[in-house]
Amino acid sequence: MKVDLFDFDLPDESIALRPADPRDSARMLVVGRNVGLEDRNVFDLAKLLRAGDALVFNDTKVIPAQLHGIRSRGENKCAVDATLHMRVAADRWRAFMRPAKRLAVGDRIAFGHSADTCMIGALDATVVEKGEAGEVELAFDLAGAFLDEALHTVGHIPLPPYIASKRPEDARDRSDYQTIYADQEGAVAAPTAGLHFTPQLMAALDEAGISRHFVTLHVGAGTFLPVKADDTADHKMHAEIGLVTEDVAASLNAVRARGGRIVSVGTTSLRLLESAADADGSIQPWQGPTDIFITPGYRFRAVDILMTNFHLPRSTLFMLVSAFAGFQTMHDAYAHAISDSYRFYSYGDSSLLFRNDDQGVLA
Repeated sequence: MKVDLFDFDLPDESIALRPADPRDSARMLVVGRNVGLEDRNVFDLAKLLRAGDALVFNDTKVIPAQLHGIRSRGENKCAVDATLHMRVAADRWRAFMRPAKRLAVGDRIAFGHSADTCMIGALDATVVEKGEAGEVELAFDLAGAFLDEALHTVGHIPLPPYIASKRPEDARDRSDYQTIYADQEGAVAAPTAGLHFTPQLMAALDEAGISRHFVTLHVGAGTFLPVKADDTADHKMHAEIGLVTEDVAASLNAVRARGGRIVSVGTTSLRLLESAADADGSIQPWQGPTDIFITPGYRFRAVDILMTNFHLPRSTLFMLVSAFAGFQTMHDAYAHAISDSYRFYSYGDSSLLFRNDDQGVLA
């Protein structure tokens, strides 16, 4: 499919730079619930679902994965930036580097210091592999918990480019860019649909008889990468590491058997559940990488309802929601959201999408 099909014009003022306060006061556009488009708020979620439904959250925790450092090659030094995106060993991460063309295998990098400061105490790494599109593999001098502690000391929260280009990271982002249920460290981007949840909303969902379940998908920096190919068939998704436990798989299959619906909080939870589902929709335990790429024409097996924020033009996530709720439906929904001043992207408003199985590839 041509990537141009997923383009749309988005005014710069539609991009949210801070989340709603309180979080669950954000607006929520309901799409496909036999009512066309319906303007609601996130705190209405319990009223829009029904007893016996199951919410599936991604409990990954964002780490300070943005690093600034100095590359050394003999007496030759230059400043470099790294965004870690996948851990491959206790001491190794894959990362997107800038400027990657200034790096070679064997280069040493001292992170946490600028060119005019002392290198003592810096977090050091070696470039052990170079890939495509600015990707490298870094072997750090520290490993395990010691490396984790160092990242928290010298790293920065990797705000999405569309926010970082407008303002610097600050202390608020350390809490704002984290869900209230974040538990498993490893993500370099937040599962942003979950940023809207508050203890009060969780209590309302409990009272309504809607169960909650947790999976883990460590969101990588690849989620920020634009689709540069002209055709979706030529786009490569970066893999992300996920986990669906036996207990969660069994619980979700029991929900479906009782007639309940699986409600994915975010595209990350959805991509993991669809990766773990059999052809008949049964969810199996899962552990490992997934690079599933969902475009119109995909037939969903596990997820009935999707709660998600508003995504970038030409992005893999806008392709995913177009597959889920319908190509023209989502173009119409986004046109409505733009004209009605919904806030877009990571800190923006939400949508609640009901799955449309009665669609052709571009229905």
